[in-house]
Amino acid sequence: MSDTWNPRTRAVHGGTRRSQYGEVSEAIFLTQGFVYDSAEAAAQRFESAGEDEFIYARYGNPTVAMFEDRIAMLEGAEDGFATASGMAAVSGALTSMLKAGDRVVSSRALFGSCLYVLEDILTRYGVEVEFVDGTDLDQWRAAITPGTRAVFFEALSNPTLEVVDIAAVSALAHAVGATVLVDNVFATPVFSNAIEQGADVVIYSATKHIDGQGRALGGIILGTREFIRKTVEPYMKHTGGSMSPFTAWVMLKGLETLDLRVRAQAASALAIADALQGHGALSRVIYPGHHSHAQNALVQRQMEGNGGTVLSLDLAGGQAAAFKFLNALSIPVISNNLGDAKSILTHPATTTHQRLPQDQKDHLGITPGLVRMSVGLEDAQDLIGDILQALDQAQ
Repeated sequence: MSDTWNPRTRAVHGGTRRSQYGEVSEAIFLTQGFVYDSAEAAAQRFESAGEDEFIYARYGNPTVAMFEDRIAMLEGAEDGFATASGMAAVSGALTSMLKAGDRVVSSRALFGSCLYVLEDILTRYGVEVEFVDGTDLDQWRAAITPGTRAVFFEALSNPTLEVVDIAAVSALAHAVGATVLVDNVFATPVFSNAIEQGADVVIYSATKHIDGQGRALGGIILGTREFIRKTVEPYMKHTGGSMSPFTAWVMLKGLETLDLRVRAQAASALAIADALQGHGALSRVIYPGHHSHAQNALVQRQMEGNGGTVLSLDLAGGQAAAFKFLNALSIPVISNNLGDAKSILTHPATTTHQRLPQDQKDHLGITPGLVRMSVGLEDAQDLIGDILQALDQAQ
């Protein structure tokens, strides 16, 4: 029956496991281990655990399995492995499949921690990493050579919201036998068609839209059953990056309202982007779903026209103006998360991307005046009014 369900139904009911008590809300199996009927049963389970047989919470748990099954069903993946954080998902997906001598091609416009994993950690252990401009297919074509093991990129880059052509890059990667890993957090599971468009592995920080209320850290790696269970699971269960049962329960509750929240947030983001076009205090308004975005045609094709929940504003007065603007706001909060029910603003140059050398910031377009806004569930007109008065003060 679940094969015929639409995404919103899958997000509410997918992967449900009920105990003998028939609970309505998913049960939290808050246990680190499991009891066996006999020594023989324990030996048998360690040798070959069945689908609903568990050994240790680091290896798997009924509540965690519900979350993995539900989001895999929502994403159109065969399987998933839930992790302790979004960065545990990124580092686990890459490290579990790579070894010394392997080659990775990645877009350069990435979240600061993703850059650290690629530039500092993987290269430390003998992995070759080459960075390209994610929007330039000619650079991808030149870099993805025979022998490339993996290709990694953010479908929507953080924080300048460049859009990578998933289908085109995946075709180039598959032509040389490379695995395509996509960090899809800005696109969200609601607007994502990454696997359908050619991605082999999709990664989410569940901390963002999936939780959606700033409560817990979590992540998920999605892909084929063989990749998840033969490559990812052995690495993650032995290195300890698994999701806790309580966190999985929080994320299951988040999935129930994910579609409603994200669509409302994206509609508000578009309204804000439209209202701010041409404002004298701004040198740029960046929102992929707005017709002014250079890659809006790709967004129409890749995300069915939905630009996500995040926009970026570049204040003409630089960092001083950006700080005045941030400090003048009364509704959004200043923080470094995104995808929350509350609108959140971030100054990337001094926070999430502060470790980047200035030349890299310049190359990526992370200017002193750039502010990233994750649009929440507040009334769009209230947000627009608050932004406009703050921009007036920033001038």
